[in-house]
Amino acid sequence: MQWRDVVKGIVGKKLGMTQIFDPESGAVTAVTVIEAGPCPVTHVRNESADGYAAVQLAYEPVADRKITKGEIGHLKKSGASAHRHLVEFRGESELAVGDTVTVEAFQPGDAIKVAGTSIGKGFAGTIKRHNFKRGPVSHGSHNVRAPGSIGASATPSRVFRGQKMSGRMGGKRVTQLGLVVHDVDVERNLLLVKGAVPGPTSGIVEIRSTG
Repeated sequence: MQWRDVVKGIVGKKLGMTQIFDPESGAVTAVTVIEAGPCPVTHVRNESADGYAAVQLAYEPVADRKITKGEIGHLKKSGASAHRHLVEFRGESELAVGDTVTVEAFQPGDAIKVAGTSIGKGFAGTIKRHNFKRGPVSHGSHNVRAPGSIGASATPSRVFRGQKMSGRMGGKRVTQLGLVVHDVDVERNLLLVKGAVPGPTSGIVEIRSTG
């Protein structure tokens, strides 16, 4: 089943990074290996019924006991077995419930973007989290790695929302733009993406075309 003038999408798992050598030119390309699909189509939304067009894909088969009864019922309507993840990809398409999306939807050279949950770094100070400069370390200064002033006193008598301060770093949804499909391994359901993508090893990622 082909996509029609829409954003192509698939769900996968980040396996890690490696290098691809070109024996002719001697060039070395750093790639991220993503195990993507197969993803059965479990639901199709349209403008008239839902107010927007989208395709819902399922990923990572699991035992029935590992998902809720509501999810089992929803998946059975589409004839799909139990899957851990359900992801929507917005846009018109010719895909129908019961179809399966594989890495064959992508070709080497396709422009894509990849979304995932970034690696959590724990609680971090302003120097590591926001690239603040440290204070002087001589003449008895106590402002070595302190964040500095966070607002005025009488006016406005509060700290503005969004002020850059210490806090949890990472562990948020990140979308990496400007990526390119380097190669596709249909037999092993692998996508080789030039460059790095968000998330840790075994992290779930969403691949969308941008071309």
